[in-house]
Amino acid sequence: MPQFAQALARGLNVRHVRFMALGSAIGTGLFYGSASAIQAAGPAVLLAYMIGGAAVFMVMRALGEMAVRHPVSGSFGQYASKYLGPFAGFITGWTFAFEMAIVAIADVTAFGIYMGFWFPDVPRWIWILAIIFFIAALNTMKVKVFGETEFWLSLIKVSAIIAMIAGGIMIVIFGFGLPAEANPGIGTMLAAGGFFPNGFWGLLASFSIVMFAFGGIETIGITAGEAENPKKVVPAAINTVPVRILLFYVCTLGILMMIYPWNEIGTEGSPFVQIFDNLGIPAAAHILNAVVITAAISAINSDIFGAGRMMFGLAQQGHAPASFSKISRNGVPWMTVLVMGVVLLVGVLLNAVMPESLFLIIASIATFATVWVWVMILLSHIAMKRAIARENMQASEFPSPLWPAASYAALAFMGFVIVLLGIMPETRVALIVGTVWIGLLFVTYKLWVRGKGHERAELVDETGREYVLEELR
Repeated sequence: MPQFAQALARGLNVRHVRFMALGSAIGTGLFYGSASAIQAAGPAVLLAYMIGGAAVFMVMRALGEMAVRHPVSGSFGQYASKYLGPFAGFITGWTFAFEMAIVAIADVTAFGIYMGFWFPDVPRWIWILAIIFFIAALNTMKVKVFGETEFWLSLIKVSAIIAMIAGGIMIVIFGFGLPAEANPGIGTMLAAGGFFPNGFWGLLASFSIVMFAFGGIETIGITAGEAENPKKVVPAAINTVPVRILLFYVCTLGILMMIYPWNEIGTEGSPFVQIFDNLGIPAAAHILNAVVITAAISAINSDIFGAGRMMFGLAQQGHAPASFSKISRNGVPWMTVLVMGVVLLVGVLLNAVMPESLFLIIASIATFATVWVWVMILLSHIAMKRAIARENMQASEFPSPLWPAASYAALAFMGFVIVLLGIMPETRVALIVGTVWIGLLFVTYKLWVRGKGHERAELVDETGREYVLEELR
């Protein structure tokens, strides 16, 4: 397929990106994984989500300020290259792309498992192969098709969460489906040991799980290169972050712990299924299965989009094969979509033949990669702010609040999380594997990258520029 265009088409509007932002917080990590965070910290997990969410919000505001000034598809990979140096851009971009690939492999595997709930006699690989081809085809269409797909998938997930919250509130107030002796409310939440049942160490232990739950949120910045009006779209999406953290995590998990003792959540399957069961809704497990299938499809779609656009940006910088910058007549980087499809096929094969423990070691880099990317976003933003002051550049149109105190505080917190990864025995492998990964990238950069790849990214400062929507042209 030849290259027909020199730039990605802009087709994502506020509605598309806002629901991508909303949907990125809802996945199997919330529906199933939140139980492990609750078991680690008890009710104090709510505090962990608020603290972690505040730090992530500062990361997103830092990314938003850079994305409005430089709306490019390579996003934070190119920002790191421009403000921190070409090697920083190289490791940031490839670490994010690898993270998305690993997560996508896990997501397609999960999709096959979920479909097996309904069709136990159909081999899992058939569903996995089908979803890979479907999502790959979807990502070769106009980016507006991608945006519409994400909008509807995210709408389903958001609606499901709101329905669960509403149902949970009804159970707390009226006691639907609970034993006569049950006393839903704050008393149930604090009954098994108070707010800090596992002490301060339990709170710290939950941070690695909590922070990983927010992984992938930075994909919002990548949409800037294809947003119709990034100066409007990106800020609107990023400013929803505090609301969705409070709604999707703090409110949802708080209601759960008001209904069921925190030390029993997750021991009898998904607590969300229990909510539907208590409300007397038939086929609760089937309803939740449909929702998590939707979540998996949405996640795979976003994974391919994010990794593909990042590799496109890397190719533009000379950090990836030049073929990755080929653009179709629909204005999308078709080669990177093809590469991600192949990676998923190989990954699924590896997932099937590799011992589970070995696969978990490889997958653990996603935890490290998530925090690493956030650290690089913050460092790039700090460097950009210094450049603005030093070179007397035009003031930012979407400035990060409480500068510089909040940015440095968020950076210190991310460093604290990385230290926690090394301290906690169950997460130490993530830090080890992550360190090896950075070392491999360093060797690759020295041996493979030439010419343009050793130059800082040249980005246009679009401060003050107004975007005109396609319909008005």
